[in-house]
Amino acid sequence: MAQSVTPAYQEEIAAFQQQLNEEFANSEESPLPKKALKKFKGLAFYPADEKFRVTAAFTQTADAVPFQMKTTTNRLPTYEKYGEVTFAIDGQNFKLNIYQSHSLRETEAYKNYLFLPFTDLTNGEETYGGGRFIDLSIPEGNTMVIDFNKAYNPYCAYNPKYSCPIPPRENNLNLRITAGVLNPEK
Repeated sequence: MAQSVTPAYQEEIAAFQQQLNEEFANSEESPLPKKALKKFKGLAFYPADEKFRVTAAFTQTADAVPFQMKTTTNRLPTYEKYGEVTFAIDGQNFKLNIYQSHSLRETEAYKNYLFLPFTDLTNGEETYGGGRFIDLSIPEGNTMVIDFNKAYNPYCAYNPKYSCPIPPRENNLNLRITAGVLNPEK
C-alpha cells in the first residue's frame, strides 16, 4: 500500500536524490568507472515513504573502545561505536549501532559526522548485497532522525577499486527497507 507523502517531504527527498545524482554525474566526484559514467542517466530510487523516516531514541556509548571495521578490501579503518538508536517501524522495535570514524573526526568538515551502515531483507535483490549507508550528525539531545529514504550504496557497489566498510552483523534489520537507493544497474 502506498504511503502518503507530504509535498514538503517529497521536495526534501527529491533534493537529496538530485544532489546524489549530480555527484555521480560529476567526473571529479563520481565513483563510476569512465565507461559507466558516460552512460549514467541517474540512480534508481524507491518512491519516498515517510514510514521510513523515524525519530529514534539515541543513547551515546560511554567509554567506547576503538576497533577496526572490516571492509571489502584489506583496509581496516578505525571506528568506534558512538551510540545506539532504537525505533519502531510497523509496530516492530529495532536497534542499530551508530559509528564514528577516527580519521574523519579529526577534520573540521567531518568532526560531527556519524555513520550508520546497515543491511536489511532487500539486500542482494532490490538493493546492493553488501548493505547501504546513512550519513548522520551528532545529535544535540537524546533523539535522532533516521531517514532510510536517504540510504545510499557504498562506492564499491559501483566500482571495485573502492574499499567500503561492511555493515557489522548487529546492524542487520529483519525487515524490508523499501526506501533509498536501489541496486545499481549492471
